[in-house]
Amino acid sequence: MPLPPDVVEILLVEDSPADARLTQEAFKDGKVRNNLAVVSDGLQAMAYLRREGRFADAPRPDLVLLDLNLPKMDGREVLKQMKTDPGLMTIPVVILTTSPADADVLAAYEYHANCYIQKPVDLTRFLAVIAAIETFWLTVVKLPVVAE
Repeated sequence: MPLPPDVVEILLVEDSPADARLTQEAFKDGKVRNNLAVVSDGLQAMAYLRREGRFADAPRPDLVLLDLNLPKMDGREVLKQMKTDPGLMTIPVVILTTSPADADVLAAYEYHANCYIQKPVDLTRFLAVIAAIETFWLTVVKLPVVAE
């Protein structure tokens, strides 16, 4: 049964189980109804986005939270493939990574990331960042609606 249209579909691409769990908890306690799917590497992310294999029935995400340093296919390649695929390019992508490297920030924007956030190491600040993402991306921003 499909979720009501007022539910925001989020794909979290994160290889750290601890960060994934914290993000899930933060969104669970959020103000906006959402369905947060988690995959742990870049190949799974692309399979999910393209609805391949075990992800054939996956909903199209309204927002992707993408780590850069992933196994199998890194987040830079996931972002590049998403933003060059006409069926995926309109999905907003928030880079959420530990990398402070200026080269990573520049490359993310060159590949059309919608924003770049360096993950705080501190738990309280990490939860505040997730809350800010929710507030901005799920309540302030008008996300694109794509007919399927």
